[in-house]
Amino acid sequence: MHCQPERKRNVYIWLKSNQICLLCDEATDSPATICNACELDLPWLTDCCQVCALPLPASGLICGQCQRSPPAFQHVVAPWTYGFPLDSLISRFKHQGKWPLGQMLASLLGQCLQDRFDNAELARPDRLLPVPMATKRLRQRGYNQAAMLARWLSRGLDLPLEERLLLRPHDTIAQQQLDARQRQRNLLKAFALAPGVQVRGQHLALVDDVLTTGATAHSLARLLMDAGARQVDVYCLARTPKPGT
Repeated sequence: MHCQPERKRNVYIWLKSNQICLLCDEATDSPATICNACELDLPWLTDCCQVCALPLPASGLICGQCQRSPPAFQHVVAPWTYGFPLDSLISRFKHQGKWPLGQMLASLLGQCLQDRFDNAELARPDRLLPVPMATKRLRQRGYNQAAMLARWLSRGLDLPLEERLLLRPHDTIAQQQLDARQRQRNLLKAFALAPGVQVRGQHLALVDDVLTTGATAHSLARLLMDAGARQVDVYCLARTPKPGT
């Protein structure tokens, strides 16, 4: 007696079907969740500082700030500038819980990183570390968008993820409300390493959604470098331009 029917039928495999673009609602003609036209319309960052990814008028340059005061991190990888429509997509993911938008952007960021790994433009890190969120703010929002991005990148790039290595034991004023100097003061002693962790000799990559002044990334990278890390990079979705440009 056979438990399965003998007639063979085609099985619908969702992962291999064409998708609907999350931005324009048109068919994507691929398993991706963004169509080619919308992907091309994103504000891709081409010419930027080789260290902090600040948008610049030409490629292969290092911005004045990084020359005067080199940050503790070595490279920032950001596919886009923080402008329309990307700013709206990140805001909806970050503040409204539109997680499919975040996963789509993380997938595109992962593709950019994989290309640079394959072309030997960037060394693969030993571990990914999401920028931590203070406990009170985490309770209010319900999730850490940097940790979610790091999880998606970890799976897509097959890189180890450590979510509990970095701590943010003290609540601070939201960085968006402060200028560059105030951001640096606001972050003094804001971060710590989890007890007993070892990072000596490791190449680590911080993951966040947007890099603005770089104060948070610098503070975390300095903490890790002081603990013996060999190199710290930063992976984020977008880099803001210099104010006034």
